[in-house]
Amino acid sequence: MNTNPHEFRGTTETQQITLRGPAELADALPFMLGFHPSDSVVLVALHGELGRFGGRVRLGIPRSSKEWASTAEQLAECLVDGCARRGTRPDGIVVFLCQDPAPGETGRHVMERLRPFSQRLRTACGALDIPVYEALCISDGLYFSYCCPDTRCCPPDGTPMALTGTSVMAASAAYAGIQVRGSLRDMEARLKPRPSWPGEEQQRKALNEGSILIVPKIFDGPPGVGRTEVREATLKLARDVLTRLGITSDGADATVSTPVTSSGRRDGTAEQDAADDASIGADEAAALILGLQDRDTRDQAAEWMEGREGAAALRLWRALARRCVAPFDEHAAAPLTLAGWVAWSTGDEPAARAALGLALDADPDYVFARLLHQACNEGLDPESLRSCLRHERESRAAAAVDDRVAARPAGSQDALPPTVEGEPEERTVKRARAVKVANPAKAVRRGRRGAGTGPGKIAPRPPRDAAARRGARRGTRRG
Repeated sequence: MNTNPHEFRGTTETQQITLRGPAELADALPFMLGFHPSDSVVLVALHGELGRFGGRVRLGIPRSSKEWASTAEQLAECLVDGCARRGTRPDGIVVFLCQDPAPGETGRHVMERLRPFSQRLRTACGALDIPVYEALCISDGLYFSYCCPDTRCCPPDGTPMALTGTSVMAASAAYAGIQVRGSLRDMEARLKPRPSWPGEEQQRKALNEGSILIVPKIFDGPPGVGRTEVREATLKLARDVLTRLGITSDGADATVSTPVTSSGRRDGTAEQDAADDASIGADEAAALILGLQDRDTRDQAAEWMEGREGAAALRLWRALARRCVAPFDEHAAAPLTLAGWVAWSTGDEPAARAALGLALDADPDYVFARLLHQACNEGLDPESLRSCLRHERESRAAAAVDDRVAARPAGSQDALPPTVEGEPEERTVKRARAVKVANPAKAVRRGRRGAGTGPGKIAPRPPRDAAARRGARRGTRRG
């Protein structure tokens, strides 16, 4: 039995779950993160006497043991500082080390190999005056405790994990509608070029040829002209592809979620990714990838972030990330960041963290990815950024209307504004009404038809009955 006297509680607005011992802690980890963390170190903060779950941080396990000391210090400081900014420092920490065995290894070999890293993490947390209540290694379907000395509950050869769906945490998560999205490795595989992909050489050739045509326009063309041309062409092509991806082949809405299999893999994801790849040509993918290297183009593309449009955009950015074959690996930072942003905007934080983490792997200095990754990890609300992007989109649409109005010949009766591609229909109607009011002749005619008086309206003529109208017609004959 674990000598740790604390009970760890996970709480939501509607229920409270009590976890007792390392077995239930190990089983609860995927439900806390939303996925099975493969090759990861995870630190979870605990608050109060009963150890209520708080903030958490995750990072890939460094391959070199020389980096373990600095990584342990950074992770401990990141978790403690993040909790302090949100109100309270943690009262304790739980450490998880998750890694599959290498060829020829067993779970116990992994546990022993990572033991020094576990000790570094415990020391780093202790240096901040915060104890580590439990440190677990999860490998090969087993869990090992670095803290529990009782071999009856934590034998040296490990303890098998609970069967999927049989624990109290699994039952509570199913009741609450929480789904585990499979392993982190599966999530990242949807965002990386597929190994031994038959079209790899064709895509590499398209990217090379596209670079010769597109990159000079962005950097060497006339000031503003080349970039504008590339931006307009890239966004138009992206809208065309979004139209293809917005509806599935059977006409169903692409935003409908797919069920999770017993292995954690979502049914249909591989088939959907293959269909998306087939619907985008190599030249199209190259033009989009290279065009998104321009910051303004990328920022406008980030406006496709909600509803059905956002679901189609997420599929497009994933497909483009899979097309960034070597030596164009760094170009994946833009589509990966957009994929992370759309996932975060639509409430899928695990997928957002996976995409943004890969974006930083592709280009550690990509500022947009760093800012989004930090905001997502700190639990900020994406609505502030969504509002900003909506405002930019509406301002650009209003400017297009103003340009159209200013370019109309004097006395023109054409008061309808241009249709902005990708704009909701109701917004176009509102702009049309606004431009009609700006036309004096039509404003007068509409004012006469209106009721009452007021700015921009003409007082209506009083209605007359039939007898009055007949009298008026006979008035001239009667003198």
